Amino acid sequence: MPRWLRVAAVGLVATTMVAACSGKSTTSSGDSSQVTLKIAFWGDFGLTDLKTKYEAAHPNVKIELNTGEYNAQHEDLQKKLIAGSGAPDIAAIDEGFIVQFRSQADKFVNLLDKGAGSYESKYLPWKWKNSMSPDGKAQIGLGTDVGGLAMCYRTDLFKEAGLPTERDQVSALWPDWDKFIDVGKQYTNKTHKKFIDAASNMFNPILTQQPVGFYDQNEQLQMDGGPKVAFDYSVKAVQAGLSANLASFQADWDKGFLGNKFAVLACPAWMLGHIKDTAPSTKGKWDIAAVPGGGGNWGGSWLTIPKQGKHVDEAYKLLEWLVQPEQQIEIFKSVGNLPSQPALYTDPAIADFKNPFFSNAPVGQIFPKMAQGLQPQYLGKKAGPTRVAVENVLTRVQNGSLKPDAAWAEAVKQAQKAASS
Repeated sequence: MPRWLRVAAVGLVATTMVAACSGKSTTSSGDSSQVTLKIAFWGDFGLTDLKTKYEAAHPNVKIELNTGEYNAQHEDLQKKLIAGSGAPDIAAIDEGFIVQFRSQADKFVNLLDKGAGSYESKYLPWKWKNSMSPDGKAQIGLGTDVGGLAMCYRTDLFKEAGLPTERDQVSALWPDWDKFIDVGKQYTNKTHKKFIDAASNMFNPILTQQPVGFYDQNEQLQMDGGPKVAFDYSVKAVQAGLSANLASFQADWDKGFLGNKFAVLACPAWMLGHIKDTAPSTKGKWDIAAVPGGGGNWGGSWLTIPKQGKHVDEAYKLLEWLVQPEQQIEIFKSVGNLPSQPALYTDPAIADFKNPFFSNAPVGQIFPKMAQGLQPQYLGKKAGPTRVAVENVLTRVQNGSLKPDAAWAEAVKQAQKAASS
């Protein structure tokens, strides 16, 4: 990771980036005709308020926000790229799918041709590199956020179980995942309630902490390494009765936040916005502790422009505006997504920010600290589909349709099928 920029440099960086976008017209030709730009994403990218702000400053631009389910959005984008039509003007792509799509760089606008090369020095080096084409000649996306890990927990439910509630004390309870499972057993024995939301939300953070994920640099499936470690811990949690057996990003999972169905879950920075949006009545009942095992990265996205779009110039102007410091800071403060531009981490607007929804947790310190040490795994072209396949096996273990002792063999089988598809 690069040496950190001094605070004095931050103002210059922010000013330079904002100036790069200020005063530009909404179309390259000066045409004032109405333009509609469609953005496809999932979860909460903090775009609702920014849409209003941009449209107010650009009266001839209308923005349509198309939010959907995580896997479905990536699958739909792939179908539209193959079909040659129907893709959004701007498409968000997550880290689990970026290698798949950067390998199809010819289907995206090369942002280097739009002048985006000037942003390289402003990004975490790996964030910039991960969206470059294999030959290094095309940049398909500008990074939005990184997903450095922590754990969100319900202080009221911990108190009910006789567990500590202060974030430092809670962090000390689980230096590793074995201790985390032990704490979960204490919680369930005391309250007769489930401790975690889903086995998959243990699997993903544990996997990201391993030296190698699903694939090595040669695109060879590596199930007996990191995936086996993460899978075994996740099944162990299910067998201990800790999981509420809720499939992530589904309706029952969202209801679980409101119904006190679980007390803790892995919390990359972007999860904060989902919790806030899904369960607004739980404000002040959450806090944030360290993740067992330390480190790891789960998620983090890029904004791309499919080449088939009819308003490429206008789309790039919007994309460029969205990644400016002012907008990135606003997104962080409203939904928690941590920018992937490290100079912003020392900006007081981030560094001093405490999130009132999460018991005033110093998120401006917690998540940048995680991001500073990140060296994310190589994920592979088929990492996204492979992860989905393995998560589906864990879901079957959770709902009782697959016995734990047969689960690993089934996970390997499904992962191999995804890898060869």
